[in-house]
Amino acid sequence: MAIEVFNRYEHKYLLDKETYEKLIETIEAHMELDSYNLNHNFYTITNIYYDTDDDYLIRTSLSKPIYKEKLRLRAYGVPRKEDKVFLEIKKKYNGIVNKRRTKLRLDEACEFAKTGEPPEFKEYMNKQVVKEITYFLHRYSLKPKLYLAYDRIAYFEQGNPDLRISFDTNIRTRRYDLSLDSGDYGEPLLDKDVYLMEIKTARAKPLWLVHVLTELDIKRQNFSKYGTEFKNTVPQKLKTAI
Repeated sequence: MAIEVFNRYEHKYLLDKETYEKLIETIEAHMELDSYNLNHNFYTITNIYYDTDDDYLIRTSLSKPIYKEKLRLRAYGVPRKEDKVFLEIKKKYNGIVNKRRTKLRLDEACEFAKTGEPPEFKEYMNKQVVKEITYFLHRYSLKPKLYLAYDRIAYFEQGNPDLRISFDTNIRTRRYDLSLDSGDYGEPLLDKDVYLMEIKTARAKPLWLVHVLTELDIKRQNFSKYGTEFKNTVPQKLKTAI
């Protein structure tokens, strides 16, 4: 069964292609590829982010509060309405990320997010998480606001399931046609050959990883895909409307 509840730190880094290729050499000596990355091929993650009419959730997040939360719909590739996807709440408190998600059919997830009424329970759902999402949907008046997709390659450390490192590239977004089954396309968020690395762990980084980050002068950065798109796109639209 896929893990549906996570508690961990998520540290982010933006890398150019040369640094990425140097780092990968060391990572592959200590870690193994995710099962999705057959033959070192990147896999695609697609998302719909939900927010209020006035973008309350992302505006609050960008103000860097001690606590913040968001709701998103996530799939691997382009799903059909009958395919399973994840509807998830992502919270961050004092630097620790808590992610709670449940598996749903795409059509069930979209109707749930639209009406706030939970679907009839089925064995593939997480009943507790469905209750939490129901409360979240009743607390906020949400609508789909952003499509965001990217290509990922990920690694885990043998014998240490706590540590996971992922690299995302070709991040693309759109604020129209907001349905996961409408196809995978959008405008690029970052320059070509830029990689977003995320190190996810509930414990301290292993020494080999600390050493290679220091050797390659790789420093943590505050970066949010949704936040960056919002800052780049929404102010421009507001200016145009004036």
